[in-house]
Amino acid sequence: MFSYARNSCHRNHSRYTLCGYHHNEDHAGDWRNCEECRQSFETEMYVWYGTNEFNFVKLENPPDYEPTRCTQCNRIIKLAEESYSTKGGGSYLCERCTEKKFRLLRLT
Repeated sequence: MFSYARNSCHRNHSRYTLCGYHHNEDHAGDWRNCEECRQSFETEMYVWYGTNEFNFVKLENPPDYEPTRCTQCNRIIKLAEESYSTKGGGSYLCERCTEKKFRLLRLT
């Protein structure tokens, strides 16, 4: 039976780390120096994938980044941990503003 539970070390490492991504995408060299991996994610997600609890070796000296904010209410959104929606072009809505937007759409 398939589960989204995060109790499998192999699955978590493969899906939620830069090392796993690097391996799954068949990139050359060490994942910690891979420019392809660096360009594949927004900086916030790159840092999370490189430093979260699913890593055996964590990314040293991860880059700084500005937190992602909701374009509607300016609330900080933790991309790896919270629900949000995006329309592209760097436009993010937090869960609350997304719900408001869809509620309005259902009424029209």
